Amino acid sequence: MTRKSIGEIFVSAGLVTQEQLNEAAEKQRQLGTSEKIGDVLVSMGMITERDKVRCLGMQWGVQYHDLSENPAEPEAVKCISQDLARRYKVIPVIKRDGSLTLAMKNPLDVFAIDEVRLITGAEIEPVIATEEDIVIAIGQQYGSSSSETSEVVSELVDDIQTADISLTEQETSDDEVSIEELRELSEEAPVVRLTGLIITRGIQDKCSDIHIEPGRSALRVRYRIDGIMHDGLTVPKKVQASLVSRIKIMADMDIAEKRAPQDGRISATVGGKQYDFRVSTLPNINGEKVVLRVLDKSSIHIGLNKLGFLPETLELFQSVISRTYGIILVTGPTGSGKSTTLYSVLSQLNSGEKNILTIEDPVEYELPGVTQTQVNPRAGVTFASGLRTMMRQDPDIIMVGEIRDQETAMIAIEAALTGHLVLATLHTNDAPGSITRLLDMGIENFLIASAVAGVLAQRLLRLICPKCKESYAPPRDAVKRLGMNIEEGTEVTFFRGRGCDFCKGTGYKGRIGIYELMPITDKIRDLVLANSSSYAIKEAAVEAGMKTLRDDAMQKILLGLTTVEESLRVMYAG
Repeated sequence: MTRKSIGEIFVSAGLVTQEQLNEAAEKQRQLGTSEKIGDVLVSMGMITERDKVRCLGMQWGVQYHDLSENPAEPEAVKCISQDLARRYKVIPVIKRDGSLTLAMKNPLDVFAIDEVRLITGAEIEPVIATEEDIVIAIGQQYGSSSSETSEVVSELVDDIQTADISLTEQETSDDEVSIEELRELSEEAPVVRLTGLIITRGIQDKCSDIHIEPGRSALRVRYRIDGIMHDGLTVPKKVQASLVSRIKIMADMDIAEKRAPQDGRISATVGGKQYDFRVSTLPNINGEKVVLRVLDKSSIHIGLNKLGFLPETLELFQSVISRTYGIILVTGPTGSGKSTTLYSVLSQLNSGEKNILTIEDPVEYELPGVTQTQVNPRAGVTFASGLRTMMRQDPDIIMVGEIRDQETAMIAIEAALTGHLVLATLHTNDAPGSITRLLDMGIENFLIASAVAGVLAQRLLRLICPKCKESYAPPRDAVKRLGMNIEEGTEVTFFRGRGCDFCKGTGYKGRIGIYELMPITDKIRDLVLANSSSYAIKEAAVEAGMKTLRDDAMQKILLGLTTVEESLRVMYAG
């Protein structure tokens, strides 16, 4: 019997239609990519990584193991070392009499199976799991312990004392410690290990930013996880200069410059995945504060269907971005996921048939097949000047990182009116407010009415932790205060997280978007031309069926995805 192709399995499993499979194959051909068809379907948002891996298991005759639902047994994990697990991307999940079930990224890797069999003396039963789940499981099961961190810190302090060099910012001047000595110390093994531990712990906890903050007597490391700051570790003050210098060297910064802010970038592989880190230093009274923004390269392949859109909102947004001209605005405060949404849109529109250009500050992720330009004021490259130059590059689609002033807004609108699709971000609290913002910038109302095709406002809410999720019945008056229209006698069930080791006691794990999509209808155009208020525009949009941010949040509370407290925190903060 002939084995089915992976594409046929995707279709027979009902994950994609034959037309969608053909579309993915055509995109694969146009881009001339070496990516397999499953990876192309994932990047287009048609299937999930778990769907792909599950179907690969079916093709290979190997069972799929969901590590998020069925975590590895601690006794099984002890059978192999962390080094072996990371090298082959495997983790033992079940240990039974004489056999070991091994979750593998590639269950056909006979070398990995043979080595684990040799080390454990057990018969190996391979199962397939996603690479991300395996990396997370390895981090959770073998993750760097606080004792290991303490050991590294102690070793580093001992090395500094042995070198007889006091490196606190307050006790030394540049004359006392040469740059050569500082560079040598920053490249010693304890400093390298400590830097690696700080970064690895942040990746394991899925943080978005790593903060290294100098204090008067110690150095504090904190992580931003799901939008909230969490304490990491505290290290002695003497470690400060060597640790900061190590990061500066990795980011190709000037370690001799301590009085001016600097920006840099680090590329590194952590747990088998490629990450970029955007590094920023800021001098203060206790030294230099360092912030590393974590940029996961795999996140640019997130499909729009994974961002948290409700089905009807997603369908409407798909129709808006399918236009060939007009300006589409994505609004929200800093850290609300605007860039991820725009990159997901560009990934979908990047079929190889369009000339796509972006102007960003800075370029966060590299998109194959897209021309990306970074703002550089010193070289005369601003959003406005870069956008003006792009208009001479025969573009089909233009993405503007942020509209900050009248000049940029005007050029973007002119581009939209001359047959280009323009994607841009703007800082406003809701979708209707973007119209008022453009008017305040000095853009004529008739230009706004003609050019703007739609506005998407968004926020990010923390998801309830799946490991400690529990239901409860809220007081009826509390439900009414939220403005939910619940019929009399109907029972309402909400959910919350109790707090567990998996979510570090917070009750939340991961985030999801809430959205307010306002297509520009004829009635809204009339209101814009009449210089109507933002409130009047919002009323017209709601009458036309727009779900507000609050409506979307309430829907996700009822679906058991997030909590009332989290929704109120984000809505009032935004």
